Amino acid sequence: MKLIAFIGYPLSGKSTAGKIAESLGIPVVIMGDIVREEVRKRGLELNDENAGKIANELREKEGMDAIARRCIPRIREKGKKGIVVVDGIRGVAEVERFKKEFGDDFILIAIESDIKNRFDRALRRKRDDDVKSIDELKERDRREESWGMKEAFDMADLTIENNSDFETFRSKVEAVLKSILKSIDVIIETRVYPTEDEEKVVKAIKNFFPDAEISIEDDVLRARAKNINHFRELLRMQKILDTARNEMLKSVSGNEITILLNKQTATVSRINFVEEDAILSPIKITFRLYGIQPERLIDYLAPETRDGRPVKELKESELFE
Repeated sequence: MKLIAFIGYPLSGKSTAGKIAESLGIPVVIMGDIVREEVRKRGLELNDENAGKIANELREKEGMDAIARRCIPRIREKGKKGIVVVDGIRGVAEVERFKKEFGDDFILIAIESDIKNRFDRALRRKRDDDVKSIDELKERDRREESWGMKEAFDMADLTIENNSDFETFRSKVEAVLKSILKSIDVIIETRVYPTEDEEKVVKAIKNFFPDAEISIEDDVLRARAKNINHFRELLRMQKILDTARNEMLKSVSGNEITILLNKQTATVSRINFVEEDAILSPIKITFRLYGIQPERLIDYLAPETRDGRPVKELKESELFE
């Protein structure tokens, strides 16, 4: 499951980005709802002062990641379609909690907006717990910075500016979300034995996926990649489309395709499919798909052939249609 989180100072456009996500069919979990529900449960008036007090109290009693932890069951429940947006991260502890829970499937998007534009939005939307003056907004900024907002902002994977009109902001958010909605993650894993040359194993991975980001810990190599086109070309150069297609079709599970490749032949850029009990352990490659049917990816990587030639070649743009 992929989790997309919007982070920004108060009134920067996080809630608007969440609504744009909902319009694209992406379920949204609003972190502020946890606080607002707690305010109502205690019979307090819903305003900025009470919301701030309750948020501080939750963090003091349950830890700085308290609200993030309370959100996780809701995120899991809504995540059955594979992607969820969470709106309202306020600090480093919350970012770290989500990273721990969702790993590389967590994407943090920062929304930048200057204070004048943010205060103008407060005046327009007239919500009960909104600030009533620019000084109140500055105080709210300082409160969120005490929770680690600045540091969390610096951890963002992407940044979207929101200092123009709504249509411009919407087009930016939609473009980012659509690129995530239809995407492919390549997840790679293999064991590195003491008798093996670590550099050669890394090279074997790079031979198939040059953009792979690789880490090795406790003798296990793990990597993530995005670009599948070099791997696709190798299948054609080696004229093994039929074999590759059969191996992929039988390894489909939900939104994933998992194949096992020979590590030794990979060091010379040769693709050789193997079983799980292969000597020195195989390279396990999982294609995790979002918004793309597994069969569509297989048609792109290894199409049906006639007389050794592809019957129909899919363009990359057609894969993501």
